[in-house]
Amino acid sequence: MALLAPRRTKYRKAFRGKRGGVATRGNVLSFGNFGLKAMQAGWLSSRQLEAARRAMAHYTQRGGRIWIRVFPSKPVTKHPAESRMGSGKGDVEGYVAVVKPGQLIFEMGAVTKEIAYEALRLASHKLPIDTRLVERGS
Repeated sequence: MALLAPRRTKYRKAFRGKRGGVATRGNVLSFGNFGLKAMQAGWLSSRQLEAARRAMAHYTQRGGRIWIRVFPSKPVTKHPAESRMGSGKGDVEGYVAVVKPGQLIFEMGAVTKEIAYEALRLASHKLPIDTRLVERGS
């Protein structure tokens, strides 16, 4: 299981940032006929994305196509347990994708509507944000 992470980054640690506004890019279906759209802002870790992707692939028995429309490029730091306050910023724990409302997370194609909806529903249970199923032409 190779988790998603950038090969190299310009800076090792990043600020937490703000999560305001709605997605103006990546908010329409580009590849598949069905998609999973974020309805609220949040961070999706590489582990959560991988768990959702595996749930989809498992349900479709690796049939059809799956596109991941977000990439975890933001490093998240954390101090070790039971360490004293201060002493700078913690070490990089993992990477997250910043998601805004309206942004597509996954897309699916080459499967029937019923299979796609169930696979995307299973994937949505692995994510910490509210999502909606979208279909091309609706």
